[in-house]
Amino acid sequence: MAKLIIVDDEKSIRAALRDILEYEGYEVDEAKDGEEGLDMITRTNYDVALCDIRMPKMDGLELLMKAHEASKGTQFIMISAYGNVENAVEATKRGAFDFITKPPDLNRLLITVRNAIERSKLVQETKTLKKRIYKLNEIVGDSAPIRRVKETINRVAATEARVLITGPNGSGKEMVAKQIHEKGSRSAQPLVEVNCAAIPGELIETELFGHEKGAFTGATARRIGKFEQADGGTLFLDEIGDMSLSAQAKVLRALQENKITRVGGDKEIKVNVRVMAATNKDLRQEIANGNFREDLFHRLSVIVIHVPPLAERRSDVPLLTDKFLHDIATEYGSAPKELTPDAMTYLESLPWTGNVRELRNVIERLVIMCGDEITQEDVKAYA
Repeated sequence: MAKLIIVDDEKSIRAALRDILEYEGYEVDEAKDGEEGLDMITRTNYDVALCDIRMPKMDGLELLMKAHEASKGTQFIMISAYGNVENAVEATKRGAFDFITKPPDLNRLLITVRNAIERSKLVQETKTLKKRIYKLNEIVGDSAPIRRVKETINRVAATEARVLITGPNGSGKEMVAKQIHEKGSRSAQPLVEVNCAAIPGELIETELFGHEKGAFTGATARRIGKFEQADGGTLFLDEIGDMSLSAQAKVLRALQENKITRVGGDKEIKVNVRVMAATNKDLRQEIANGNFREDLFHRLSVIVIHVPPLAERRSDVPLLTDKFLHDIATEYGSAPKELTPDAMTYLESLPWTGNVRELRNVIERLVIMCGDEITQEDVKAYA
């Protein structure tokens, strides 16, 4: 049942609206002024607030603003006897869902309330989904190397600094990038990922910068590149050590000037992108070998975060195993399985050349192939 609040200094208006809304099956509370309304909205999760604009102590627009500052997802429908354009525009600017004049048209009021409730549900579902995604990208571990990684993420996320993430394959470099994005000021904007190693060298430039129609054979339409797609958000260049030198030169220019040019075009396009990059290669050695531009390296490596291999943080294996057991059980719709103590000890002793990704695959294999309790013999057989 949707929960609504009516905030109005006129008792007769509150009573009339309450009768109508309760008849429609809604749960309704009342507040006689803005201060009481703010107190109730702060303490209770309301789907919709029907709020008068002119009230003593605190007017409706101030209440709307303070509710939004408190990160309440309540949708506000502003109601006023003064139905001028200025009030409607100001209410909309401050985030009101709609503006209705007194006395309200009954049909319009009910339709607006239903639409506001749907909007409230969508907002809540989006928040829940973001929390789930954030949990999926959570970096698990309490070893000293992982604590340092987490501390660096917390310091860097609030800035616009470029970040270079290093570490072996499967160690969790992508998760570090996602955590920085989710904790930063650009979290509401897109995070666009490009795997530079998976794209042929002759296609990487059009992938990053896009192309104009007719730029080359097969270019039958204009294509928007990853830099433009990430405008306002974050671009994550994974395995940047595999990028061609010609593409590196264009990326360097984009970082220097915040401008790109599509392949086959001559128009400069401004972009506002935070760039993060990752590699499993030693870029200083690649520079010495002539495979990577030193100036690009310095542009990318304002902050360097090294993600250690799993073999250097074996104390995190139990925590990771427990997370994977629960994640896989959720995926399969079953109860989480458990490892015996000697099975866990044996898991910790393994070399884990494939790092966290390999551990996750092993746990999934054990869940599929073994009974409710996973023993050391099971681990020896399937790890």
